[in-house]
Amino acid sequence: MSKGNRNHLDKLQMQRLEDMCIVIDENDSVIGSETKWNCHLNENIEKGLLHRGFAVVLFNTQNKLLLQQRSDSKNICPGMFSDSCSSHPLYEPLEMEETNALGIRRAAQRSLHAELGIPLEEIPLEDINFVVRLYYKIKLDEFCGEHEIGYLLCVRKNVTLNPDPREVKGYRYVTKEELEKLLEEGAKSEDKVSGWFRIIAETILLKWWDKLPNITLDPKKIYRLSDFE
Repeated sequence: MSKGNRNHLDKLQMQRLEDMCIVIDENDSVIGSETKWNCHLNENIEKGLLHRGFAVVLFNTQNKLLLQQRSDSKNICPGMFSDSCSSHPLYEPLEMEETNALGIRRAAQRSLHAELGIPLEEIPLEDINFVVRLYYKIKLDEFCGEHEIGYLLCVRKNVTLNPDPREVKGYRYVTKEELEKLLEEGAKSEDKVSGWFRIIAETILLKWWDKLPNITLDPKKIYRLSDFE
């Protein structure tokens, strides 16, 4: 197994790599579990290892999107701008419950609190809306990549932020036009954008910015990038 370079990781991020993710097949049926570290190794991805993930897009009442700049100590896409919060549901009963994407929404609530410090009472489960499932496979660097069925979730409200600096380097609220500029310039500037967020932004956000979470995509379908071409 390739070890990759983990010298930049702090104690918290090293612990996070031992989290047990939910391993699935291409129909999003659970077939087992594996560590976060193993799920993101390119060599395992090329063998077909696929897991569940999620991304939250949080808009304030001015219709601006919260972007998170990931900590420099993150294993995946350190220092890059991404969606408001993204992570993985854990291989445990509460986060594996599939009715109304309840397990995924619980995982999102947990991560929004842990990473961004949003008080739990400000993000009840009913305010976290399931939008769509996206399948994607991307190579992020020499060692790591993403092979996920990612659940896109949407929150629209003003919240209190108190980010954990071990998880979050910075954040900003952006308009649709500002996001378009960031995506255009991201490949040639210091404001890099995570690979999965670029997929979400270009396929969903820029098209349905004002309508989220109430868009016309089928919540029962697992979409692929080819569906948006």
